[in-house]
Amino acid sequence: MAHYPITTFCAPPTAYRLLVQEHLAGYHFTALRHCVGAGEPLNPEVIDAWRAGTGLTIRDGYGQTETVLLCGNFPPLAVRPGSMGKPAPGFDVSVIDHEGNEVAPGQEGDIAVRVKPVRPIGLFKEYWRNPEAMARSFVADWYLTGDRAYKDSDGYFWFVGRADDVIISAGYRIGPFEVESALVEHPAVIEAAVVASPDPVRGEIVKAFVILAPGHTAGDALAADLQNHVRTVTAPYKYPREIEFVTELPKTISGKIRRVELRERERQAKRGASPNVT
Repeated sequence: MAHYPITTFCAPPTAYRLLVQEHLAGYHFTALRHCVGAGEPLNPEVIDAWRAGTGLTIRDGYGQTETVLLCGNFPPLAVRPGSMGKPAPGFDVSVIDHEGNEVAPGQEGDIAVRVKPVRPIGLFKEYWRNPEAMARSFVADWYLTGDRAYKDSDGYFWFVGRADDVIISAGYRIGPFEVESALVEHPAVIEAAVVASPDPVRGEIVKAFVILAPGHTAGDALAADLQNHVRTVTAPYKYPREIEFVTELPKTISGKIRRVELRERERQAKRGASPNVT
């Protein structure tokens, strides 16, 4: 990007997380004007590091295969790092409960798109030959995206996770993205994925798969340090009770972390295993 005249750069969070490991201030991004994050939420600390190194703000957005862009940090808006922005023109997007009622600001719910009385242009027609999936995807006047979020008092959306990614541990609902962001804030961590791991006492516990930055060595002492860090920046009940250091994470071809694969790996590993909760 310093060498070739790229003006607009769009990349998944994985690419940005690796790029900020470079000494960005040593490069000159003379042609670069716009940066966009796509695929999954981008950690606020990565946005801050990119801005410090390039002088440019990454504008995150949200959409699906079933839709076009639903929310975004559009140029007229002030970016709130970690937020996916506000609804795109032409879409009535909100956060609703299981009955289809919009919830209050700050309350977690399902991200939904209003389809009645007018179905918006850009929404998919149907899941091909799968009426059951179609029936599950609509409630009252809304299309359900399958993602969870909350809105703040100014109408910005904040992603929590896929509905099936949310961890329920001893009655607490824990979004993986918040824990992952806390881990990535630690200087020893390049990337992290957080999933539910089966537990006989709590039902599920938070487990983190962590890729370390160069110069850091995996071990019990570092794991304890990461756990304490998450306790400090989030809440005591959200810290990962298990940490596994890895060299890579399963991803889709577009760079999204495949948490479903990690969850299944945990289910298989815990079958018949004795409890080991710290």
